[in-house]
Amino acid sequence: MRVLEAAGGRGRLVEGDNRQALVEMASDLREKVTLAYLDPPFLTNRTHEAIVRTGARARDRAGPLKARAKRFAFDDRWSSRDEYLDALRQRLVPIRDLLAPHGSVVVHVDTKTSHYVKVMGDEIFGDDAFASEIIWRYRRWPSKTPNFQRVHDVLLRWRKDPKTKPRFNTPYEPLAASTLATWGTGKQRAVFESDGRRARSSVGEEKTLGVPMGDVWEIGVIAPVSRERTGYPSQKPEALLERLILALSDEGEVVLDPYAGSGTTLAVAARLGRVFVGIDQSDVALGIATERLQAAGIRFAPASRPRLVG
Repeated sequence: MRVLEAAGGRGRLVEGDNRQALVEMASDLREKVTLAYLDPPFLTNRTHEAIVRTGARARDRAGPLKARAKRFAFDDRWSSRDEYLDALRQRLVPIRDLLAPHGSVVVHVDTKTSHYVKVMGDEIFGDDAFASEIIWRYRRWPSKTPNFQRVHDVLLRWRKDPKTKPRFNTPYEPLAASTLATWGTGKQRAVFESDGRRARSSVGEEKTLGVPMGDVWEIGVIAPVSRERTGYPSQKPEALLERLILALSDEGEVVLDPYAGSGTTLAVAARLGRVFVGIDQSDVALGIATERLQAAGIRFAPASRPRLVG
C-alpha cells in the first residue's frame, strides 16, 4: 500500500484496496472524519476505461482530449447484486468508526441500487441516523427507450450520532422572481395576533440569504469540452462536491473519499481548506488525481508511515 502525504498536512492519497486501508486508518482517523463521500461503482457489470492525454498535450488541461489513449480504470462486474452490496457494506462499516460524532456519510448511487443501499445503510447506522435523500438532477442527451428518461442520481446521507448536533451549514437558493417582486430582498418576518394566529408578514432592513436549499439539486454534468473534464469515466462535477463539502464540513476538518477516482472530492476539499483523504487502487485514477492536485498547488511526498492526520 503506497501513501502520499501532502505538504503542510493538507491531506493524503492512498493507493491500495480501500477496504484494507479503511480498517488500517482506525488508529489515526477514528472519529476524526467530518464528511465521508462514497461514489462506488454503479453495478453496471462491465469494465470502464479512462481516456488519458498522451504526448505533448498530456499536461494541457485547457485543451480537448485530442491526443489520447484508453486505459483500464476499474472493474464493475459482479456475480450478483448481493455481492455488490456486501462489498459496499464492508466499506461502510469501518467508515462508521472513522466518523466524528457530528459527521456524515454520503453514498452516491443510482436508481438501480438506491433502495437496497438505503435499507443496508439503515442497518449499519440506524434508522434514526438517516438524514436525507438528495436527488441530483441533470440534463443529458436523450436515449431511445420506451420509458421516462433517467436524468438523476441519488445521494443518501446518514449522520454518525443522531444525538449530536450535526455539522451543517445551511445552503441557500435565490428567491423566486414572484417573491422578489412582492417583498424585495429584505428578510421577511411573520407578525402574529395575540392569540398566536399569523396575521401577516413584514419586511425588515436585513437582507435575506434566500431560501434554505431543498433536496433536489439541478447541477449540470461536465461538458465534453470542459476544462474540468479529466477523461475518467465516473468523474462528477466540482459544483456537486462543493455544495456537499461546504454544507457538511468546516475548514480544517477531514473529508474522506474511499473511491477517489479522478480526485474531484479531493481537489474541491483542498480548495475549500479541508484536509482530504483519498483512496483508490487504480494507478490511472491516482495518477489523474495527483496531477490534478499538483496543478492546484498541492505537493506530495511518500509518507514515512501511513499516518493520515496528526
